[in-house]
Amino acid sequence: MFMKFKRSKVNPSFDARAMLDTVRLARTAGEFRRAEPIFLQGDPADSVMYVQQGGVKFSVVHGSHREAVVAIFGPGDFFGEGCLSAQPTRMGTASAIAPTTIFVIDKNEMLRVLRAEHSFSNQFIGYLLARNNRLQEDLIDQLCSSSEKRLARTLLILAGFAKQKQPDRELPRMSQTTLAKMIGTTRSRVNFFMNEFRKRGFIEYNGKITVNRSLLKGVLEA
Repeated sequence: MFMKFKRSKVNPSFDARAMLDTVRLARTAGEFRRAEPIFLQGDPADSVMYVQQGGVKFSVVHGSHREAVVAIFGPGDFFGEGCLSAQPTRMGTASAIAPTTIFVIDKNEMLRVLRAEHSFSNQFIGYLLARNNRLQEDLIDQLCSSSEKRLARTLLILAGFAKQKQPDRELPRMSQTTLAKMIGTTRSRVNFFMNEFRKRGFIEYNGKITVNRSLLKGVLEA
């Protein structure tokens, strides 16, 4: 049975940028070009990252040298927080999917603020719980849904329908190959469904992808 797409109700009001400014957490900024690595699988896990603008692809290469895209992070998202739980090395590779600005927060500095600033700590935990819920939904989606519905749900999430009342709708530029790796299918299947979605008015697709709300009812709630 397919699990219907819905917004997470865990801590929807978390404004990470405002909280970072309020607690005066020490960080450094990094600028990355499209496709430039931010860190590599196996690098030391010694910092938490925050996306100020742009987008980040997090992918894992396993034994057969096949790449799986595990997540896409956008403005307001944290990633690399595994270091806070004594993860010694990065479990995957993070790379920019657009010109991207990242705040880099040293592990010890992040731990200091989480201990000292209870308001920030509570909101950060809420953010992680909401993301964990989405990861569970993603797993169920992979196991139980058709590739068409997996693609539709992924496009809606990337456009911000899961966490914003007024979603951005326009996605960062990404290839059909990347989308295929995200949903566990082939590029040719993604191409087929993208053309079908465009014909039915669910998306506008001319280099950049713009997602229309009709995709939600047309595919996921069908």
